[in-house]
Amino acid sequence: MEPMKLVKMANEIAAFFSADPDRAAALEGVAQHLKRFWDPRMRTELLVWVDQHGGAGLVPLALDAVRARRTDLTPR
Repeated sequence: MEPMKLVKMANEIAAFFSADPDRAAALEGVAQHLKRFWDPRMRTELLVWVDQHGGAGLVPLALDAVRARRTDLTPR
């Protein structure tokens, strides 16, 4: 999948969870959504994007969620 499409989708997920006043809960919500609903290949591509491009284009909540929960988002 096109990396910028994944970035857009991750940002949309983050926008939904950004309404939560509890930042830790918002980070958890983003990460759990990615883990539950994204195909492992999509998660891998997003992780590669973060590694190779510093997560360019990702909003801070999405980027922080990926970085904080990287182990959980990495397919086995």
